[in-house]
Amino acid sequence: MYLQYTVDAIGTGALYALMTLGLALVFSVMGLMNFAYGQLVMIGGFSMILLRQTPTWVLILGTIIVVVIVSLLMERLAFRPVRAATAMTMLITSFALSELLQQAARIAFGANPKPLEQFELLSTQFEVGSIFISLQTIIVIASTIVVLVALALLLRKTNIGIQLRASTEDVGMAALVGIKSNRVIASAFVISGIIAAIVAMLFFSSRTNVSWSSGQSVVLIAFVGAVIGGLGSLSGAALGGFLMGFAYTMLNALLPIDLRVFADAFLYTLVIVVLLVRPAGLIAAKGVRV
Repeated sequence: MYLQYTVDAIGTGALYALMTLGLALVFSVMGLMNFAYGQLVMIGGFSMILLRQTPTWVLILGTIIVVVIVSLLMERLAFRPVRAATAMTMLITSFALSELLQQAARIAFGANPKPLEQFELLSTQFEVGSIFISLQTIIVIASTIVVLVALALLLRKTNIGIQLRASTEDVGMAALVGIKSNRVIASAFVISGIIAAIVAMLFFSSRTNVSWSSGQSVVLIAFVGAVIGGLGSLSGAALGGFLMGFAYTMLNALLPIDLRVFADAFLYTLVIVVLLVRPAGLIAAKGVRV
């Protein structure tokens, strides 16, 4: 029984780790905690609804393209004009953008949640000894590992990755050697958009509907995961998100039934304890670290 709980918790933790990565990447590059990130995931969910009658590969590709375009528009129209402003101004801009996108979705799709057709194949169960693993859990874990490895290779082995890391270490010096900040930051938003689209497809594939407020829980998880993992460290952010998901699943599984309604309270109490012990997060770092 406990082994089954552990497997389920690993699956949830992997999804939470992915949620955290996209938010942490943009923060690492430009010091922006983009609270509109959850709305990228929400837009991905509505894209899935609009593309649900198409072949699976079209749905996947179309969702990624839509979310990446919106992410780029965020950077160009909302954040670039205030980039030279204070961190508080950018933070308020992200809150305003989040609210704008939510209300736009509410107008476009209505206040009531829209039903989402389920992917029956993902519910396929594989029996391994005494535990059952769903195909969806396998895909979530595999996707998280692939994204982490791809990000590590991109940041260490490609020109744009090296430029991303250089820009976060010293923006002025990076500019002197010819690195264009607009290109670097836009690239970070593209990568963040791709991750948000992947999160949307994994997150909503196990849910029956999408609503205009669906992104709120995602951005809260991503923010808290990034903070406890260590802002500026992608591996720390992934670890923080994973621990959030793992702890939440185990609390819901192990708490007495009468106390399960307080699972969130117990979870955030644990978060406070972690931050009291490690105020800078589990893996604190300056700049993009993997």
